[in-house]
Amino acid sequence: MLVPVATIAVAAGIGAALLWWGGGSTPPALPGIPEPDRITAWLLPAARLGMQLGAVCTVGLLLAVVVLSPRDDGGRLSALGYRRLRAAALAAALWSVAAAIAVCYTLVDLFGLPASSVLSVRAVLNFAFTVPLGQSLALSGTLALVTAVIAARTLRPAGTLVALLTALAATVPPVFTGHAASANNHQLAVSSMLLHVVPVTLWAGGLLALAVTARGGTADLAVAVRRFSPLALACLVAVGGSGVLSAGVRLNSLADLTGTRYGQMLLVKVAALVAIAVAGLLHRRQAIPALAAGRRRPFLRVAVVETLLFGAVIGTAVALARTPPPITETELDPAIALLGFPMPPPLNIDTALRLWLPEPLLIAIALAAAGCYLAGVWRLRRRGDAWPLARIVLWLAGCAVIVIATSSSLARYGPVLFSVHMMQHLLLMMVAPILLVLAGPVTLALRALPPSKDPRWPGPREWLQVALHSRLSRALTHPVVALTLYVASLYVLYFSGLYELAVRSHAAHLAMIFHFLGVGYLFFWAAIGIDPAPRRVPYPLKMVLVLISMVLHAFLGVALMQSTTLLAADWWMALARPWGPTPLEDQRAAGGIAWSFGELPTLIVLGALMVQWIQADRREARRRDRAADRAEAEGREDPELAAYNRMLAELAERDRRVGR
Repeated sequence: MLVPVATIAVAAGIGAALLWWGGGSTPPALPGIPEPDRITAWLLPAARLGMQLGAVCTVGLLLAVVVLSPRDDGGRLSALGYRRLRAAALAAALWSVAAAIAVCYTLVDLFGLPASSVLSVRAVLNFAFTVPLGQSLALSGTLALVTAVIAARTLRPAGTLVALLTALAATVPPVFTGHAASANNHQLAVSSMLLHVVPVTLWAGGLLALAVTARGGTADLAVAVRRFSPLALACLVAVGGSGVLSAGVRLNSLADLTGTRYGQMLLVKVAALVAIAVAGLLHRRQAIPALAAGRRRPFLRVAVVETLLFGAVIGTAVALARTPPPITETELDPAIALLGFPMPPPLNIDTALRLWLPEPLLIAIALAAAGCYLAGVWRLRRRGDAWPLARIVLWLAGCAVIVIATSSSLARYGPVLFSVHMMQHLLLMMVAPILLVLAGPVTLALRALPPSKDPRWPGPREWLQVALHSRLSRALTHPVVALTLYVASLYVLYFSGLYELAVRSHAAHLAMIFHFLGVGYLFFWAAIGIDPAPRRVPYPLKMVLVLISMVLHAFLGVALMQSTTLLAADWWMALARPWGPTPLEDQRAAGGIAWSFGELPTLIVLGALMVQWIQADRREARRRDRAADRAEAEGREDPELAAYNRMLAELAERDRRVGR
């Protein structure tokens, strides 16, 4: 218990000192706006600190259960995993309480009045359901509470994984309403913060879980630390890169690093992260070999130091959240308020090539996917196995298409021109999934990942096999389900208010991108996938699925071409684009793109499906020939030929009886 208490003390002490030093505890009063009282000025950061510490503890303990704890002989949770799971339930419950306090005192802070005159059930509920800031805090607290319930009731590894994913989701909502969301280039800022917050939570939480709950034999702890080390390295890279991007968005120049309190606090945070990286290097060089030799103390000593440093990082982050970043004087521009960047000039070849809008989250995911795929190929070839070059090219091309669709000029002009958005839609939902599916990533993973040597410690290969044979996978790969998700979601998106929500909200925009990629990959995996799937779909049915999707997608294009109702009309009216076609003309052009260009990938899919069908028939014919040859060599009749002859004899006997 000493390590968590010390971590909380360090986080609270650093946060309080920086709040006082940076002026976050006494924000300047604005003319005409009441000044918040001192209780609120300190209680609100304390609640935010409680949320962050609760998130770190919950996520770390659940990560330890899923990845860093051995299983029992039946594949169920071990005693250590069970203790960590129950501790995670308690941490999640405290996290939800801190979020509830944060909702209340954020409302008090906005009004700048005593809590007694502001807080009421009706006011808090109205704030939590109607104001984005309140919605984000309330959603985070609700997901934390759901995590607590799941962790308290589940006894299976699958339920623990659901709890971990729910806890990670609970860390995301506040990102969309902080300093990042209010900055210019808020897409870049928010995505950078997502790449910062989630890895830090995993990194700090996993380390805390290992340092506090490491019981049992040294051998099991050594396995857990070896598993955690690559994850910590990946988190370090993500945190470092996203931190640089995030600081670049908030600071006007390098001089702001030393010339402003906000920049100076950033330097404190950077120093703590560098110290953590150095401690991580000591882990790899000293602590892991010591554990392998049966000595636990070197690991615990370094882990405790790292955990305390993470407490300093968390305290600094809380102080930064209450400290205003340097302000750049800019002219009021409605386009910047809506888009996060100025209205781009008319679209032409020059602007299409120059005006990229990087999306850090998708770029990081694409780079990670490409790197993991190439690492798998390298592992295969190192042991003498071959992997087709064409599949490597297809995978890298699919990753490149994702980057182009989300970070090129298509991303900048997508919210400005519906026709450009339709190009993004086709690339993300049809082109990229087709390329990725034909690359066979699951087959590569099953061949490249080594099987676990100890059944108590299932590894990535075992997790992948469990996922492939799960009920969820069988349900999602059902032809009707895959087709429905692929096609019906388009009509729901465009003929409801979801499309306008996606262009107004970066969170909804990211959800739309991942939805396009997910349902596209799922459908084409069922249609033309070369990877093993939970269920086998006959080739005639696959052909029918592809043809139905082509017809329904073309019908969507025709509906947009002929529509006289403008989609997301309020958005286009507020944006008031001063050049190019009218919004309705552009919408009809988008329908033409969906109707014409959308058929080309479908025709490619039909061609690939025909080739696969022919190859499958040839393989089946060769299998039957080999079976017949074996039967002849053994002096017996081929079973399939015998069954065929019996069928012919039965038909002949039936005809003879009918003839009588």
